[in-house]
Amino acid sequence: MSLSEAAIACARIVERSDPLRFRTVMAAPLPARAPLFALYAFNAEVSRAPWVTQEAMIAEMRLQWWRDALEEIAEGRPVRAHEVTSPLADVLAPDAAAMLDQLVAARRWDIYRDAFEDQAHFDVYINETAGHLMWAAARVLGATERAENEVRDLAFAAGVAAFLRAVPALADAGRIPLIDGTADGLKALAKRAQARLVRPHVPASARAALWPAIGTRATLARVVSDPMAVADGRLPPGVPPSRLSASVLTGRLWL
Repeated sequence: MSLSEAAIACARIVERSDPLRFRTVMAAPLPARAPLFALYAFNAEVSRAPWVTQEAMIAEMRLQWWRDALEEIAEGRPVRAHEVTSPLADVLAPDAAAMLDQLVAARRWDIYRDAFEDQAHFDVYINETAGHLMWAAARVLGATERAENEVRDLAFAAGVAAFLRAVPALADAGRIPLIDGTADGLKALAKRAQARLVRPHVPASARAALWPAIGTRATLARVVSDPMAVADGRLPPGVPPSRLSASVLTGRLWL
């Protein structure tokens, strides 16, 4: 069994745009790779849409294009041509396509320079980006509804860690990424994320969907002990190869 040409095209997008998730997919069993590459390629294309232009209207149009494609998938209509849309349509159930529409809509925050309205707004952003993506990935690999809350808790913790790693780049781009960028505010955010750092109970087939969270524990612990590491860009990177290997070999999620 080998990957189709469509899956390989998605893999190339992920390798170029999201190397940490690419690493996790390449460590996954072969049957899991095509659906994960389709989902992660979609996420990569949506994530980059707000950043490829200085024109807000053009960025909005790019995101709307993906929302329209998801609507076609959700309604079972022929999907527009793109190297990602057909593989994505092959793996998404209609309700999953509707859920990922919220992911695209959440990315509108990335277009503008407005701060998050409050902590609740930030939490919704993390849940609709990191949470929806990890839950969609777990579902296509066989996770059942009873695992959703645990998967979303883990995704929140991992999403906060990834967002904190991105703070210097966001600040350089003129964004206001943090509700409270003080040392106490950063510690409080990291501790809230730590409280949701769990190992979800999913079938073996769905474990690879959780692997992008590997390395979250070390990142959040660094923020708690050294909050200024956020602004300085000194946080540990995600998905350390040694912990990914341990997760693959033992079947236990090494966070």
